[in-house]
Amino acid sequence: MRAASEESRRHQLRVTKRRATGLLAAVSAIFLATAIWGGNGTWAGYLEATAAASMVGGLADWFAVTALFRRPLGLPIPHTAIVVERKDQFGATLAAFMQESFLTPEVLVERARAADVVGRLGRWLADDDHAARVAAEVADAAVAGADLLRDDDVHRVIEDVVRARVEAVALAPLAGRALRFLTQDGRHDELLDAVLVGADRYLGAHGAELRAQLGARSPWWLPGAVEDRIFDRLLDGARAVLQDMAGDRGHDLRRQFDTRLRLLAAELETSMDLLERGEQFKHDLLAQPQVREWVASSWADAKVALRAEACDPSSQLRRQLAAAIAAGGRRLQADSELAATVQTALDRGVAYLADHFDGDIAGFISGTIARWDAAETASRLELLLGPDLQYVRVNGTVVGAIAGLALHAVSAALS
Repeated sequence: MRAASEESRRHQLRVTKRRATGLLAAVSAIFLATAIWGGNGTWAGYLEATAAASMVGGLADWFAVTALFRRPLGLPIPHTAIVVERKDQFGATLAAFMQESFLTPEVLVERARAADVVGRLGRWLADDDHAARVAAEVADAAVAGADLLRDDDVHRVIEDVVRARVEAVALAPLAGRALRFLTQDGRHDELLDAVLVGADRYLGAHGAELRAQLGARSPWWLPGAVEDRIFDRLLDGARAVLQDMAGDRGHDLRRQFDTRLRLLAAELETSMDLLERGEQFKHDLLAQPQVREWVASSWADAKVALRAEACDPSSQLRRQLAAAIAAGGRRLQADSELAATVQTALDRGVAYLADHFDGDIAGFISGTIARWDAAETASRLELLLGPDLQYVRVNGTVVGAIAGLALHAVSAALS
């Protein structure tokens, strides 16, 4: 596309150059013809004066236009090839002009407000397709960010955060408060019922295994029938107690158990000995290598899940992100206070950029122009401005002709 546009400009420049040069050649031929074969006739004098002035005007404008980009006829005439000789000064001047006229906070803020950036952003984000596109970009950016992070650094940060959080909380008082909450208003009764029923079922299902273990540990001289009777009575008694406790929440053993739990909760909250033992247990737990292994596996699983969610347009992550973005766009349209807040933040951001980075932008412009090749710069500017400048040559030729005709008429009238 760029090559085609450049070729089109070259063609247009050649055409306009031929026209301007052809007109200059034509008036030059007329001047020569009238100067050689013309007489003193009135019409010939007017024609010769008109052609001479036209030729002078065309030559002057040809020289001026050519001197912008190169040396006319290759001659080292001062103040020619202006673009080539003063490219860097031109870049600095252009950069200063941009900085002073376009990169001021007032101009940029005004342009941002006139463009209705906030309103257009709200309307754009409210569209479901646009919101889905933004959600995909955000998800991809999250994956890229996760890939950029070194796993060891992430592991260290997560481990430090976990350690800081755990160490900031005293374990024994926390366990005491949790136990007190659990036993308050009989919240633990259902859990205890389930434990008692489960224990009863376990004894009933594994009686033979328990009998074998008891037989292996009983004295050799104890008869087998006696062992069986003792075991059956112990097993039946244990199951009966479990069943009674499960069926009667007012059972004496359950009341004793409840009392012990409440006392334990109080001791956990107040006992310094239990506090120290809890802290020691916590430190021992955090010192285990399994903690780092858990952190590493958690981070690896999170990265895998994030990548899978980001790659799937129908994933919950993508859908929730898109819904949140679309909702934000609709709110930005409906909530005038929010829109005003965002506009104020945008104004401040634009003003900050203009105040702190206008010099950098101007330096970028001047530096970029300074790196351009001088001859290439002149060629590109000629392609851009040349066609219009060739019409300046045509206008100079025409204006010269009119001026020459007028001057000759005035001179004839005065003589």
